[in-house]
Amino acid sequence: MKTPNSLVIFGIGALGTLFGSYLNKVAEVTLVGNWKAQIQVLREKGLTVIEPDGTQSFHRLSVTNQITEIPPADLVLILVKSYQTKEVAAQLSQVLRSGGIVITLQNGLGNHEQIAQCVGTERTSLGVTFQGATMQTPGLLNHAGVGATTLVRLPGREEFFQGMEDLFDRAGIPVTLVDNADRLVWTKLAVNAAINPLSALLEVPNGSLIKEGKWMNLMIAAAQEVTTIAAAQQIDLSEDDLAQRVIEVCRATATNHSSMLQDVEKGRTTEVEAICGQVVSYGRRLGIPTPINKKLLGWIQAKESGKIVNLDF
Repeated sequence: MKTPNSLVIFGIGALGTLFGSYLNKVAEVTLVGNWKAQIQVLREKGLTVIEPDGTQSFHRLSVTNQITEIPPADLVLILVKSYQTKEVAAQLSQVLRSGGIVITLQNGLGNHEQIAQCVGTERTSLGVTFQGATMQTPGLLNHAGVGATTLVRLPGREEFFQGMEDLFDRAGIPVTLVDNADRLVWTKLAVNAAINPLSALLEVPNGSLIKEGKWMNLMIAAAQEVTTIAAAQQIDLSEDDLAQRVIEVCRATATNHSSMLQDVEKGRTTEVEAICGQVVSYGRRLGIPTPINKKLLGWIQAKESGKIVNLDF
């Protein structure tokens, strides 16, 4: 069984450093990113991780912002923001070994396609993770909630993916392997559309969203629009109780600040275009109304521009 030994992770924020800290225990891992303060602290002091049970662990990680310093990789994980995908994808051919695999674990739609254009569909896979993590300060990571991670096998690469599954399991990140990405991606999109924008607008951790009925109703309505669009493409999400899934994710990551909330807090561009924006775009092409996602999109865009947002619905 072939096990990937050299891993590169693009993204040095919460999820990038979380996966890096776990996988570094069982493989050679290099993190790549451009956050100067994070790079400085990781190099000088290392990473401290606060686990969900309150215990702390310390990690020394290899991190760089120079493509020439990245070793050849058997496996590349993409954990940058969706609007950074194109730039990262253009560099992958310089990093990936022959026979290596790239996996995107990003939010939203369109990332897989951009990566595949650069390295080929036969070397590009995707997955979803519901791990909850927040960077409190550079070098200090709060692992706020343990969630499932699912990866899509590539045809003809069963041995590689079996080795990768074993690697992740030994690292303490159990994964499930599946053969079809459609339901996986659209279920994650539905959960993201429900939780991320509202948590960012209210500026509250995930668990607070299920404490009030009107916010619960708004989240469920946003997720339902995604279900309807998926159904129009013959992607059946009806087997999943998405309302229950949203509640479960909020509970499992109750203290976590969603990635969109973290972006708002730090004054960064959010991924709302890759989440709600994609829902609205698909809805427009398919002739399906998406009023909730359209409102969430507009509210987040207004908040990004510094406007006061009145959540009227």
